[in-house]
Amino acid sequence: MKKVEQAKKRVSFYLRMPDAKEVYLAGDFNNWDASSLPLSKDSRGAWRKTLTLSKGQYQYRYIVDGKWYTDPNKEQCPNPFGGQNNVLKV
Repeated sequence: MKKVEQAKKRVSFYLRMPDAKEVYLAGDFNNWDASSLPLSKDSRGAWRKTLTLSKGQYQYRYIVDGKWYTDPNKEQCPNPFGGQNNVLKV
């Protein structure tokens, strides 16, 4: 029997924070590890990271200079800590 591979898609994360020193990405796609996915800063102060994810819905947040940050410009849902997570649909 042939194994059916689930379709994956490249997804780009973008956060404009020119004054930030470091930005990481954490979510249910990496077990909320706050240090495993650093973003790269471009010359205009935008932070970027591209991942390949399977189809589904994910929750995530950024860690900006050591503090959890929810992007106010993206879809959100409540988290168990009284804050908000961003929502991504792939």
